Amino acid sequence: MRNIPMALAFCAASAFALPAGAMELTSPDFAPNGAIALEQIYPECGGKNISPALSWSGVPPTAKSLALSVFDPDGGPHGWWHWTLIDIPADTRGIAKAMPPAGARSLKNDFGHAAYDGPCPPKGSGVHHYQFTLYALPKAFAAVQGASPSVVGAALAKEAIAQTTLIGTVER
Repeated sequence: MRNIPMALAFCAASAFALPAGAMELTSPDFAPNGAIALEQIYPECGGKNISPALSWSGVPPTAKSLALSVFDPDGGPHGWWHWTLIDIPADTRGIAKAMPPAGARSLKNDFGHAAYDGPCPPKGSGVHHYQFTLYALPKAFAAVQGASPSVVGAALAKEAIAQTTLIGTVER
């Protein structure tokens, strides 16, 4: 009978632990599910539009390339893509604030820019959950010329051998 509480404690603890080798994405600029800083906010909403610093670990050794996207699933009926960064070297372990890694390139977002454009939810629309997702890819990502950000996002998710998401929030 003594082993039952210990077994339950182990099961409960392991349910919340990351699997061995799982990728993890963090930021010194906001906590998981925490508020995104004003400097990361889009200028029309009073921010400076500076991409946050991000770091990651647990990239599979078979990854040949990484990609990063920022998506707001609360941004309208189909969500809103704020940034897609591809061709991040697989051995990269993070990006500095406002500084994508050398060799990486941005694709067009839903603002029509090939750049980071920060959160700017409509006033009174509630809390928006910005998903910063890192994808480990088995090869360089072949972005289709002129593809919409949602098509690119779906293709990244399909091709990924691993992925991890960090969520930040904004409410106006």
